[in-house]
Amino acid sequence: MSRMFFLLMLSLLSSVSAFAQGDQGLDAKINEFFGWLTGPFVNTIFWAIPFSDTIQIPWVLFPLVLGALYFTFYFKFVNLAHFSTAINVVRGKYDDLEKGGRTDISQGSVSSVDGDNPDTIRIEGHDGEVSHFQALTAALSGTVGLGNIAGVAVALSLGGPGATFWMIVCGLLGMSSKFVECTLGVSYREIDETGKVYGGPMYYLSKGLKEKGFGGLGKVLAVIFAIMCIGGSFGGGNMFQANQAYALFSKVTQTDPGYGWLFGLIMAVLVGIVIIGGIKSIAKVTDKIVPFMVGVYVIAALAVLLMNASLIPAAIGTIISGAFTPVAIGGGFVGVLIQGFKRAAFSNEAGIGSASIAHSAVKTQHAASEGLVALLEPFIDTVVVCTMTALLIVITNMDGGIMTYGTKIPDGVKATSDAFATSFSWFPWVLMIAVVLFAFSTMISWSYYGYQAWTYLFGRSKAMELLYKGLFCVFVVIGASASLSAVIDFSDAMIFAMLVPNMIGLFFLAPKVKEELSNYLKVIKPDKYR
Repeated sequence: MSRMFFLLMLSLLSSVSAFAQGDQGLDAKINEFFGWLTGPFVNTIFWAIPFSDTIQIPWVLFPLVLGALYFTFYFKFVNLAHFSTAINVVRGKYDDLEKGGRTDISQGSVSSVDGDNPDTIRIEGHDGEVSHFQALTAALSGTVGLGNIAGVAVALSLGGPGATFWMIVCGLLGMSSKFVECTLGVSYREIDETGKVYGGPMYYLSKGLKEKGFGGLGKVLAVIFAIMCIGGSFGGGNMFQANQAYALFSKVTQTDPGYGWLFGLIMAVLVGIVIIGGIKSIAKVTDKIVPFMVGVYVIAALAVLLMNASLIPAAIGTIISGAFTPVAIGGGFVGVLIQGFKRAAFSNEAGIGSASIAHSAVKTQHAASEGLVALLEPFIDTVVVCTMTALLIVITNMDGGIMTYGTKIPDGVKATSDAFATSFSWFPWVLMIAVVLFAFSTMISWSYYGYQAWTYLFGRSKAMELLYKGLFCVFVVIGASASLSAVIDFSDAMIFAMLVPNMIGLFFLAPKVKEELSNYLKVIKPDKYR
């Protein structure tokens, strides 16, 4: 299998790189093609509802934000009430509950769907492929990335410092959505005879909605989600990452921008080496890369903040006042709120459904345990990492040297790099390494998401697996060669399109999640929950 994969991958990659070497206008051609191909779709997904001459709100924000708000109340602020429990699960405090055979909770809800029991964690005799920590890092590697570095800078340029406040609010609310979808991911996953896990919205939409009597609707939604997930894996999870990684690499190393294809070729080979091993191989890489790269980035940001400690109170005051200011920065108060919510939603992907694919592979007999672990994702991604980036930019931009609020910057990575460089002239080199690692880890995680959706549509044969992984590596090269405008529009649109079928399923299946949570709490805290 390995030999076949690499022969296919090298054949495809050599064709792309040969074309790139022979035509220095490749970037422009790819951009033009993507603009023509994806324009109508992008315009539909990001169609903005006009509320006034200056205020337009993208319709996709309504199901994401309102859904997250609904789940927060429906589950009695699970994002705050069970935050410490989530940390304890990751720490392994309740691991003993996963030993000694199958649990007998939720037996009353077990029923056959499509010839397969949805409670596969009990019936099929397997308990998953990766640990809670590995599942968390695998999912985090798909969310913590360039959105936290480049995306935050773009949001601040459009919405001003106040966008930071709304990013935090959206991140806190998104914790509830992430809890719901990842609990369902484990509840309805499928495990084959070898122990390989297949899960995600495709499965809880088709199987869960059939339990509710909406089998036809569930099938349609599952197919739509799978198509969008494959597109999202090629776009936001692949091309955008390669594009922005090379943008910073070429800037720092002063490399000719025309060599994006070569950078992409090298990245594609490295990605291919990892993804051929599946989720276990991916998890082994991400559980080392993610803590390291997040640690490096956070320590560096803290160092800059400490060097400018006297400016922190003023920066926080600017953020809070800017969140509610009536001044017309990108549409006034509503404009600031929109920019914060939009960037947080794209960064942590809560409500999109993608992370539930990685979390469904966890070794557990209690679906809600992984849902609790998953709610830590938006907190780490948005409340911690995004906020630190935003605070760093606000402090270093006191004189307006980094950006002019209200004017969109063309390159978010450059703006964040410039912010770090105000304190450490050499830091762009460190940031470049961090960005490349962020991009690499995001790509390998999204390859798994896309592959899971691919198998749902086209089957689980080795040939289909090789075809998808080969195509994914080719898109790494394309992403590094294409201009940002086409890539980022396509990336945002495909990922946000996934929310439509996913959110419908979450609303239908919320009672199932409440039951799973109640049963799990009775197991780990019998004295408190009886």
